[in-house]
Amino acid sequence: MQMPMNETTAIIERVTSTNSQFQRLELAVEEPIQRIKPGQSLLARTSDQWDPYLRDQWWPVDINKDKLIIERPITERYQPSQVINLLGLIGKPYRFRRTLRNVLLIAYNAPPTPLLMTIPWLLGNRISVTIVLLGTAVTYNTQHLPAEVEVVHGVEDKNTQNPVHWDNQVMTVGWADQVFAVVNRGDELTEFKQILAQFSELRNKVPQNYLFGVFQPQIPCGTGACYACMLKTRMKEGTSLVCTDGPAFDLTKVILP
Repeated sequence: MQMPMNETTAIIERVTSTNSQFQRLELAVEEPIQRIKPGQSLLARTSDQWDPYLRDQWWPVDINKDKLIIERPITERYQPSQVINLLGLIGKPYRFRRTLRNVLLIAYNAPPTPLLMTIPWLLGNRISVTIVLLGTAVTYNTQHLPAEVEVVHGVEDKNTQNPVHWDNQVMTVGWADQVFAVVNRGDELTEFKQILAQFSELRNKVPQNYLFGVFQPQIPCGTGACYACMLKTRMKEGTSLVCTDGPAFDLTKVILP
């Protein structure tokens, strides 16, 4: 099903360095972008040029009234007063259970950027947050995150060489009411399969609506028209579109290799 798409412009008001790898852009935005929620993203074009042809997917990490905070790699250049063309809103908000006490966020071989906007909302509702960094994500500097967030760095299991491993894993998984994970965009299905397999071993059986993968394929249109982001699922239709049905999918309902 095609979804309506809004095109608008935003102005960069401030650029600050987050850590050695990332910077944050403070954008002045208008409606309906101001209504963006955790899990939704934007397609951005930074100039009038059409090279590259496809837009970049931008994940907000926070919003304060009409100011949207975007996290981008430090290697990219931005400056105050720069005008950004945006398409959005892309995707559906993350679906949290009504009765939540503890949420586990996992970043595996990818920065946790798509998950960060959940943190202010969760903490504001007195929900504890633990973030686990695995693989190349262990290099992500978390000093800018709220002190209330527990940060755990993964360590490869020396016996099995399992990269989806961290200390006190059984306890962490056991108290988590819901889990949201993000992985390397280049090999999402394989890495989500590894996460699901690890949780299946730790919990014997992974319940539905518990472990979600946040998918980040290349999104050409964002409206569900091009079908480039199609995902095979065990849903009634057999397929889902990341741009309209996602980005978060219950991994027990995704057909993994």
